[in-house]
Amino acid sequence: MNIEEANTVLAGADLLVTSSEIETAIKRMAVEITSQLKEADPVLICVMNGGLIFTGQLLTRLVFPLQVDYVHATRYGHKTNGANLHWTVKPQLDLKGRTVLLLDDILDEGVTLAAIADYCRQQGATDVLMAVMIEKLHLRKVTPGMRADFTGIEVGDRFLFGYGLDYKGYWRNAPGIYAVKGL
Repeated sequence: MNIEEANTVLAGADLLVTSSEIETAIKRMAVEITSQLKEADPVLICVMNGGLIFTGQLLTRLVFPLQVDYVHATRYGHKTNGANLHWTVKPQLDLKGRTVLLLDDILDEGVTLAAIADYCRQQGATDVLMAVMIEKLHLRKVTPGMRADFTGIEVGDRFLFGYGLDYKGYWRNAPGIYAVKGL
């Protein structure tokens, strides 16, 4: 993909969620997370790269003691369909006996988040929760009925980009959630 193709994708995309709707959802999620985790001494783990924007905007709204780490595991790279999970960076903090909150841009099929959650449990985490900015509503979840513990916005089953989600490596910086025409 080149810059001209990237601009064409954005120009033809459908805006599904505005930046103000996202901000409202993050504020709501911060209240929910604070209520549940303020006494838990949790480790919050950002799932890179997609979770970066969501995590950054959520963290400053969580005014209680916590530690932050990150993981980089991906199935997509710069493609539009997932393959095998590739670990680039695993969490560095000791997770034994801790509550872990995974922060990611999207819960789609759940393969990546399920694998990261399993890894955290193997490292001794007592509780692993998930917070996602977007949850796609469909029946292809790796575990039937899988849901995030904290969800910002639910959307239909389209190929999305913006606000951390990318299309072939581009438009993570788009200021809303867009759906690619035809995908």
